[in-house]
Amino acid sequence: MSEFSIDADWNALYIDGEWTDREETMSVEDPSTREPITDVPAASEADVDAAYEAAAAAQADWADQPPTRKAAVTQEVAELLQTHAEDIIKLLRLEGGSSTVKANIELESAVGSVLEAASFPSRMKGEHADSIVPEKENIVERVPQGVITVISPWNFPLILSMRAVDAAIATGNSVVLKPASNTPITGGLLLARLYEEAGLPDGVLNVVTGEGSVIGDHVASHPESDVVAFTGSTAVGRHVAGLAGENLAVPAMELGGNGVHLVTDDADVDAAVEAGAFGTYTHQGQICMSINRHVVHEAVYDEYVEKLTAKAAGLPTGSVHDPETIVGPIIDETQRESVRGLIEDSIEAGATVETGGETVPVEGVEDSLVLAPTVLSGVTNDMPVAANEHFGPVAPVIRAESVDAAIEIANDTEYGLSSSVYAGNLDRGREIADQLETGMVHVNDQPVNDEPHVPFGGMKASGIGRYNAEEVISEFTQTKWISLQHEPREYPY
Repeated sequence: MSEFSIDADWNALYIDGEWTDREETMSVEDPSTREPITDVPAASEADVDAAYEAAAAAQADWADQPPTRKAAVTQEVAELLQTHAEDIIKLLRLEGGSSTVKANIELESAVGSVLEAASFPSRMKGEHADSIVPEKENIVERVPQGVITVISPWNFPLILSMRAVDAAIATGNSVVLKPASNTPITGGLLLARLYEEAGLPDGVLNVVTGEGSVIGDHVASHPESDVVAFTGSTAVGRHVAGLAGENLAVPAMELGGNGVHLVTDDADVDAAVEAGAFGTYTHQGQICMSINRHVVHEAVYDEYVEKLTAKAAGLPTGSVHDPETIVGPIIDETQRESVRGLIEDSIEAGATVETGGETVPVEGVEDSLVLAPTVLSGVTNDMPVAANEHFGPVAPVIRAESVDAAIEIANDTEYGLSSSVYAGNLDRGREIADQLETGMVHVNDQPVNDEPHVPFGGMKASGIGRYNAEEVISEFTQTKWISLQHEPREYPY
């Protein structure tokens, strides 16, 4: 049995290089079958304190390691991800309800992120600066922040944990990782096992699993933390950033979205629908970058709705134990009911269900978490399903009388993460992209994109800071000014 398989023993915390059992545990459920698949520890505040103590003690020695050593560990993690790909994909499917397509995308993204991070140790370069003082030399170094707190979500647990952990470790920091309680293995304990196998020194990475209601605030507010890297909803992010700020820790927040897919009157409707379906229904719409609103020019609105409805109705739906499934289960009952409530409230407000809207039965499951791919027409921007981040397999389609009106609708939200434009002409698409208030815009594509060498992040209430490339190096390091006075200086007194 592989130590990376679902059948391995995951019932231990990873603190200071040691796997330790706890009497208090929590069950991990398969969203497709709604059956328990394993238990993991429910950490206490004392466990959190031990994790930070270990991280603080280990950080300086790790920072002093040469760039080649840091890069070698990071590269080994990438190789292990590829070596154990089959087991990891199965973990993503069973623990998080990932379809085979989504699990493969996530694993590939994680490998790409780690390989990019392997270059970070040699990219932490400083500079010399002239001085206004005679015979003085100014040196600006780039040094690690110290201890990085990573609080990751359940929707893309592997990549959204890994992109912070790999960057933090590669730039000489130590880490305390608190994964979501729905996905404690792929978002946390799996990373501990990968880095342990890769030869990371004890204490540099520590993983504490547990309910956010029990240890979440203690993690986010811990005085040993120098950066709090959080991915999740805007409401929770505001709370976490406030706790981090009490200790003057840097908040690195990737928060909610209300992504728009803007379709112009001259767009290739068939291509726009294909992109729109992918951006809406991948991982049941449980992605911060998912298309939350389809804003379509009235000249092609009816055609777009008809073709999107046909596409949605034909998507393979059900348990992700079937490798053909595209739309699988919502992560849990609470989230499912939230999505259903937004749909029902929007219908009451005047929206029309073109397809979907109901729970899909799954054989052998008493209360299925699978929602049918849904298309709602006649939606306005103030309806619940459009005004809120619904995080479900739902396509609200909003009619716009002009491109200018579509841009106004798109920007009429507190969020600004990712968006897309489908236009008949790339130049026109670029002009529209410049007017959209999101940190990422994709022309003649859809908004679910992430490349490890390109900055990732949002505007407005969608976050603070950026991941990937030079931007994440800046997030997880700080500059230090050292001056050298080569000859005695004359002072005014």
